[in-house]
Amino acid sequence: MKLIADRYENIKAGLMLDSDAVNRYGDLVDLSIGDTDFTTDERIIDAAMRDARAGHTRYGFPQGDPELIDAIRTAWREDFGQEIPHDNVFITASSCLGMAEVLMTMLNPGDEVIVLGPYFAIYREQIQLAGGVCVEVPSYEEEGYALVKERLLNALSPRTRAVILNNPCNPTGMAYSRADLNVLSAVAQERDLVLIADEIYTKYVFEGEFIPLRTLPGLEGRVITLNSFSKNFMMTGWRVGCVIAPAAFCRALQQLNGSMIYTAPSVSQRAAIEALRLREDVARRYITRYRDRLLYAADRVERIPWMTLSRPKGTFYLFPGITKTGLDSAGFCKAALEQAHVLMSPGSAFGKSGAGHVRIAVTQPMEKLQAAFDRLEAMRL
Repeated sequence: MKLIADRYENIKAGLMLDSDAVNRYGDLVDLSIGDTDFTTDERIIDAAMRDARAGHTRYGFPQGDPELIDAIRTAWREDFGQEIPHDNVFITASSCLGMAEVLMTMLNPGDEVIVLGPYFAIYREQIQLAGGVCVEVPSYEEEGYALVKERLLNALSPRTRAVILNNPCNPTGMAYSRADLNVLSAVAQERDLVLIADEIYTKYVFEGEFIPLRTLPGLEGRVITLNSFSKNFMMTGWRVGCVIAPAAFCRALQQLNGSMIYTAPSVSQRAAIEALRLREDVARRYITRYRDRLLYAADRVERIPWMTLSRPKGTFYLFPGITKTGLDSAGFCKAALEQAHVLMSPGSAFGKSGAGHVRIAVTQPMEKLQAAFDRLEAMRL
């Protein structure tokens, strides 16, 4: 008796917490998982509790809480100067589910989706589960992970349907400039492509400015934007995000979502309303601390002779190269775990162009980061 469908045979697990490592080493410093180490701001929690007691514990509107949709529209207008119609916003139970549903809504069997590598680890599996084909366009540390037009054009085929842009980027910390975005915009318009903008780290740009892809001229109706409350608001466990897309696409998403989860959690949506109201204060209180950690970690990496680094411009990740050690990324992570009791993610999980690198998430207090880098510097390789 066969229980598992054929389409799952080549699907690999995404990045997972190594719980066995946590149990083996009492002094482990876990720099592997992209989960914020701050508890959600108490004011957001209190607002959610108040609204839960007021009755926001039942199914909500299938499109999303109308107040949250309007709060998203208001924040977008105030922050980015662009009006978004009410029917162009759809609330999702996390941007991970949102991306999976976007791809399922968009792709026909065999359609190709371009990902800019190194890429967020689960994109390939999400594309494949939706019936599509993942095509990686590499970028490289020595080029600052810049988007190279020629590589993008060479990867296109008659089956190309869309390009996913993660900006700022997990795992590299790259924040794309307006020039990079203009290159992507021109190709999309010339080749009639959809652009899927995964923009969940909008507050984590520490060099330059964050430019939403959908605000570029000529892209109206061509960009599907995904955002989340997980990272900007320290709300990873609340599982709430949104999709901004043309109204017809949002209606199709709603139909699909209705057969899977129906609505995002009501209480989480109420928390998200308060989060948007506090967005500038939350950024000052928490995200500035991630900036300090990221800059500190980058400085420490640059002191290690067998590591290389294109300094990150955003997110809370570094993606240093480790080829000088003579080890591949998995082998290096194993050595770092055994010798230094530091847990990192192998770069190979982020596509072919992630080989020879590791991802470091600075989601630990400064004293633990200092201990981790002291141990890494002392490693014998």
